[in-house]
Amino acid sequence: MDKISVETPKDLSGALEIMSKSKLTPLAGGTDLMVQQEFGSLKAKQFINIWNLNELKGITHTNDSFRLGALTTFMEIRKHKLLKQKLPMLVQAAKLVGAIAIQNRATIAGNIANASPAADSVPALLCYDASLELTSTQKKRIVPLKDFYLGYKKMDIQSDELITAIIIPMPKDNPTIYYQKVGARLALSISKVCFAALVQMQSGKLVDVRISIGSIAPTPLRLYKTEDYLKQKKLNASIISNAIEQLADEIKPIDDIRSSKEYRVKVSTNLFRNFLESL
Repeated sequence: MDKISVETPKDLSGALEIMSKSKLTPLAGGTDLMVQQEFGSLKAKQFINIWNLNELKGITHTNDSFRLGALTTFMEIRKHKLLKQKLPMLVQAAKLVGAIAIQNRATIAGNIANASPAADSVPALLCYDASLELTSTQKKRIVPLKDFYLGYKKMDIQSDELITAIIIPMPKDNPTIYYQKVGARLALSISKVCFAALVQMQSGKLVDVRISIGSIAPTPLRLYKTEDYLKQKKLNASIISNAIEQLADEIKPIDDIRSSKEYRVKVSTNLFRNFLESL
């Protein structure tokens, strides 16, 4: 630990100025820092501490969208009354992020920027069509979350940029949502499969379908082919069977230390079947 250095700016402009001159790794809640240090996987040694930057805190909304500051913790998400009403799948995901102590420190942007395929919040955010606000001294840009991950631990973010907020469109109606995390135990586990889905139905037809799965590939997936197959269809046994085959073909899961690809296919298709039959 004596080889690690940390700079602590007073405000966001100071932080961005430091990052424009030095390649420092942002440090917020720090819930993965000691884990990575213990396992010898902590590559960064120079950090910029952004935990106290007030410009990155708070949850606000308009009629059109929510804006979650990058430092919004999962406990703040859990407690927010309007998020419970409008984005219940994100609140459900927040409840499954580690223990209470972790939820009080872990931030929404940290969960995204850590770029773990097993990040609990990302499948829900993908189903909600979230975007990221990225800020540097030179510019501010908006990147859809679906385009943010370029590969395993690779992201569309420059060394002088910070995630400053997560932007989520305000749901127009009350869609049917489904979120399931499967791990080695009931609590405090890393996902083997994390399944999220959202649908809008009219006259028995699926008019809007969004499906995302985490922890089965190098990055969380949005399953556009399966979504397209289901849109404008009325569910029956044949449609459900075909949709499950489409999903199994689209996900192409990996083997890793947590699970096998065969297990992930079985769990993913079972969860998908449960969801469709519940509709």
